Amino acid sequence: MKDLGVTAFTSIPSYTLYLTETARSLGVEPDMDLAIKSISCGAEVWSPGTRDKIEKAFGCSVFNSYGLSEVCGPGVAFECVRQSGLHVWSDHFLAEIIDPDTGEVLEPEERGELVLTTLTKEAMPLLRYRTRDITSILDGKCDCGRTHTRISWITGRSDDMLKIKGVNVFPSQIETAVMRVKGVGTNYQIEVTRKGFMDDITVSVEVDRTISHDTRSWPLLKEKVREEIESIIGTGVGVNLRPPDSLPRVEGKATRVVDLRV
Repeated sequence: MKDLGVTAFTSIPSYTLYLTETARSLGVEPDMDLAIKSISCGAEVWSPGTRDKIEKAFGCSVFNSYGLSEVCGPGVAFECVRQSGLHVWSDHFLAEIIDPDTGEVLEPEERGELVLTTLTKEAMPLLRYRTRDITSILDGKCDCGRTHTRISWITGRSDDMLKIKGVNVFPSQIETAVMRVKGVGTNYQIEVTRKGFMDDITVSVEVDRTISHDTRSWPLLKEKVREEIESIIGTGVGVNLRPPDSLPRVEGKATRVVDLRV
């Protein structure tokens, strides 16, 4: 194990996966060759499946972090070691969940749009600021003993929602499905097109390096990816399997959706 003097870091989830791929391309296995003990990720919508892949790659716990620049940047909510919801710093922020269409305040465990009011911000206080992030307030106390308000994993944004064949689809739902399938890599892209009056989704997914040479297994893998996605979003999708490193990569927030509708 190499001691680089770094045992923890904070990053964007997609960039953390990029770091994993880069390390392995240099002959470095993050879980064996590095001394990382803790990672926090945030700044984009991601899924528990992505967290699982990062934890496996680095051999450590990965914690979900939530914040937005309009409020204070990172630090609005954070997971504790129990990883059972994000603790909102309730002495600084009042959190509510509303129906994004009607504005009605929802009860604990009901999923809707997160609304935040700053309690201690002086230069630019915000009253009932609509974040567009979809989550819920969790009922009850966390096992860690803290009594802060907890919110569940952010599953999408109300303004990122895609309407496909009359079905509401969040990109995070597709990520959740893709990450469940053994044999695919960590990079994917969603392409939205329109044929006549109907919208279609095609999901391109890179295969894992360990099976990239075994092209005979690709048709079965493609079918598994399609079935997993359709079981979650409830509508048909097209799936393309791609070789490793064939989809675009960025060093900032990943661009997962390419909308080609005119």
